[in-house]
Amino acid sequence: MEGLLLPLLLMLVLAVPLIMGTRKQKKAAAQQQELQSSLAPGDRVMTTSGLYATVADATDESTIDLEIADGVVTTWLRQAIRERIDPAAADDVEDEDSADEDTADESATATSDADSDSESVTTAQVAEPLEHKK
Repeated sequence: MEGLLLPLLLMLVLAVPLIMGTRKQKKAAAQQQELQSSLAPGDRVMTTSGLYATVADATDESTIDLEIADGVVTTWLRQAIRERIDPAAADDVEDEDSADEDTADESATATSDADSDSESVTTAQVAEPLEHKK
């Protein structure tokens, strides 16, 4: 009996993590399947390749039409949809980008003002074009 205890214990130690990992994979697959089947026109999504788009048509079972720019609609497999993007989070990202652009515009204006104040202005010299022999 004692000779069987060690092999049984070893099998149990190896089997439990495998079973738990399999359950986690099944749960993730079920969540992904539910996401892909619940998409509706107007939803903001990200594909597995990192493309952000808006769902234009979701009537087909295997494919989905995504609008990637105004008037540009492409057809993708539903499995290519990685996640639904929260509209509030997307607005926050856009607000940060516009704030960065405003800061860059202000610094460019300050630089151009400093350049106009300096008396010495340098000009670029351009070489004459080469003549090719025929």
